[in-house]
Amino acid sequence: MESEQLYHRGYCRNSYNSIASASSDEELLDGAGIVMDFHTTEDDNLLDGDAASRGSNYTMSNGGGGPSSSTHLLDFLEEPIPGVGTYDDFHTIDWVREKCKDRERHRKINSKKKESAWEFTKSLYDAWSGWLVVTLTGLASGALAGLIDIAADWMNDLKEGVCLSAMWFNHEQCCWTSNETTFAERDKCPQWKSWAELILGQAEGPGSYIMNYFMYIYWALSFAFLAVCLVKVFAPYACGSGIPEIKTILSGFIIRGYLGKWTLMIKTITLVLAVASGLSLGKEGPLVHVACCCGNIFSYLFPKYSKNEAKKREVLSAASAAGVSVAFGAPIGGVLFSLEEVSYYFPLKTLWRSFFAALVAAFVLRSINPFGNSRLVLFYVEYHTPWYIFELLPFILLGVFGGLWGAFFIRANIAWCRRRKSTRFGKYPVLEVILVAAITAVVAFPNPYTRQNTSELIKELFTDCGPLESSQLCQYRSQMNGSKAFTDNPNRPAGPGVYSAMWQLCLALIFKIIMTIFTFGLKVPSGLFIPSMLAYYHHDWFLFKEWCEVGADCITPGLYAMVGAAACLGGVTRMTVSLVVIVFELTGGLEYIVPLMAAVMTSKWVGDAFGREGIYEAHIRLNGYPFLDAKEEFTHTTLARDVMRPRSSDPPLAVLTQDDLTVEELQSVINETSYNGFPVIVSKESQRLVGFALRRDITIAIENARRKQEGILLNSRVYFTQHAPTLPADSPRPLKLRSILDMSPFTVTDHTPMEIVVDIFRKLGLRQCLVTHNGRLLGIITKKDILRHMAQMANQDPESIMFN
Repeated sequence: MESEQLYHRGYCRNSYNSIASASSDEELLDGAGIVMDFHTTEDDNLLDGDAASRGSNYTMSNGGGGPSSSTHLLDFLEEPIPGVGTYDDFHTIDWVREKCKDRERHRKINSKKKESAWEFTKSLYDAWSGWLVVTLTGLASGALAGLIDIAADWMNDLKEGVCLSAMWFNHEQCCWTSNETTFAERDKCPQWKSWAELILGQAEGPGSYIMNYFMYIYWALSFAFLAVCLVKVFAPYACGSGIPEIKTILSGFIIRGYLGKWTLMIKTITLVLAVASGLSLGKEGPLVHVACCCGNIFSYLFPKYSKNEAKKREVLSAASAAGVSVAFGAPIGGVLFSLEEVSYYFPLKTLWRSFFAALVAAFVLRSINPFGNSRLVLFYVEYHTPWYIFELLPFILLGVFGGLWGAFFIRANIAWCRRRKSTRFGKYPVLEVILVAAITAVVAFPNPYTRQNTSELIKELFTDCGPLESSQLCQYRSQMNGSKAFTDNPNRPAGPGVYSAMWQLCLALIFKIIMTIFTFGLKVPSGLFIPSMLAYYHHDWFLFKEWCEVGADCITPGLYAMVGAAACLGGVTRMTVSLVVIVFELTGGLEYIVPLMAAVMTSKWVGDAFGREGIYEAHIRLNGYPFLDAKEEFTHTTLARDVMRPRSSDPPLAVLTQDDLTVEELQSVINETSYNGFPVIVSKESQRLVGFALRRDITIAIENARRKQEGILLNSRVYFTQHAPTLPADSPRPLKLRSILDMSPFTVTDHTPMEIVVDIFRKLGLRQCLVTHNGRLLGIITKKDILRHMAQMANQDPESIMFN
């Protein structure tokens, strides 16, 4: 509802029939290769842009000034006017008109359902269409997520070798049926061959290491190059995370092609390639984009949603919940993510349908079982050791670190992305991706923790050491057998593998921090890598000495990794409730809610101390999307007259009078200005406000009147009143445009505090409001005027944050 929800209240009350049959933009969000350019959008100041994107069917009249000519009045056109009811690219929807259309459609269906069995069947279909579309969305999201997981795992292992017995098996699957694996080297089997073994015929030695190194870099660069080329050629909107744009679209903004068929197909393919290339990114954010593409495409199967943009956004909210459900294996967390993070309008029925879509998606993914562990994600873990009250201190310290990391990452990433936009380097996206992929591959291969897939790394860090674990992190010295070593003597000294793993993890952490800053925002599908931290403790440390009993397990290191990951992700995204629930569903344990809440809230507080924007809001601002963030506070003491236009140095406000303009004069005003709308007043002398008319509506009305009736000339009088003005007998027929007039535009007085105006724009979804003084029109305030004013109050260049 961000953009312009109550703009046309007059349509609902006075002339609803004029829009009841408005057509929809069937391909509103379907297409590819559109270049973003916000310089001439409807969202710009209504006195500073191109033709607006709204319209309605119009009530026309044509006749003389007396009763004898009243039969010539064309008060209502039965057939819809082409181009009305659709929205242009980078424009915002009219929320109130869309809701009015839906209510009228619903009333019409209810009134007819008792007429016949067919009408009753149609009413049932309409009632169940919402559940059908979210069911299809959940099915498609789960299936695509399973396909992406399987393909990404296989292609990631392809960088290191190939399974000779079955090419389509990844490394783990290849060795499942082998009888020659050992406990210490369970990943080695004759069926799996490294590239050095295939090319050189040897598995060990410097030559084989160099060959494996070379092949790793070759495959990483090949995957990255293919991904960026597919994005650049076929679907430019398939790059990035997608969540900033999803948030903007759900607020009512239009980005054609962003949720189209080509974007879905290319995003699915390139997401697999980007993850397999080894770049420091995740697939969680792009999976939300993929799910929303499915929701948008399936909504065209149901007229209830295809012909109503506000209703379509309810489907997209449910789709985003399904996306998070399959990304993290957290259906409830997905619903809360949609509610807390991306959705702007979230009625109760959308909550139920989001829950159902997340359920269906999780069920499909569980049925596919892409990881072979009967779980929705690879790094699902279960902890059974209780936590102790003294551990709240390290949990809070992890939250502090997460908040600091989040603030640093946001500033560094936005600075790099801004530099990319403002320099020549941004003109070569393919070269940038290849360069980042090459650096990542060269540095990542020597370190096993950076060479691993992200999900595998998180799984290893989350998992506790046990008798079946062969990780270096679990190499403790012991003279006892396997089972007793882990149960009866938890204080065994660390072996050399633990210390080398610690150093490798520290280097991996530094490497991931640096590379993620440069990777997030590349022209490939890229989600946020979930940073994980290693927890290491010794029972002789001061913090644990008084609390840990000798010979007993004291803390769970994997729990610290999980809490650290949640804190870092919370610091970057500033999510709270949904993040805690997502991590809780990953672990399957209620007893760790308090540690997670403490760490996530601390990370949010610390991050907010450096700036209240999360990474998604920062990218929205960087891209110049017209989005008023409901979380941002306006604390300044300016008034509406300080922000409205025209200013004292501007030309007078362009207005229309209600009954003394001719068609030629009206067309002259339209041709000589680029304003998207015009206030209609009683007269130039009184300046009393009558209503507001959109440029697009006026243009279409004049063209349609000339086609439908004779006698509309350049000197025909145009009037917006109920009755035609008195005209000489020889005057041409006048043109009545009252039906396109918004009779109840939102107005504020010039002394209204801007704090209230900003709150009104956020909660009502306005695009503009008119400013009056004692009923006389003074000026206009649009959403972009407010965004510029807020930037100016923050000591920023108002024009530097718009339309980049």
